[in-house]
Amino acid sequence: MQWDGYLMALIYIVTGSFHFITPKVYLRILPDYIPWHKTMVILSGIIEIVLGVLLLFEPTQNLAIYGIILMLIMFLPVHIVMILNRKKRLRLPLWAVYLRIPLQFALMYWAYTLHI
Repeated sequence: MQWDGYLMALIYIVTGSFHFITPKVYLRILPDYIPWHKTMVILSGIIEIVLGVLLLFEPTQNLAIYGIILMLIMFLPVHIVMILNRKKRLRLPLWAVYLRIPLQFALMYWAYTLHI
């Protein structure tokens, strides 16, 4: 794996860890229609960490890549709700919240480029 694969693994392991370090941030951005907010924050953190770790090992890299892409697709509604609901924006400027949508697609593309 190239250096960018290791960087991606680190990013997901670190961001997944923040679900446990600062769960209130993640609780605030979850759409109201998603049930069991605390459970979802914990579960999504675990998934991010596991996918990051799986990315480090060649036999599980493709599984991690497709898992990351699927996870990012599933996170898109959160970013849309952040655009529509000022309280969910975490005091971010609107342009930054809009920027998160193309960033998700860039991250999906990046993951796809790691495909073996």
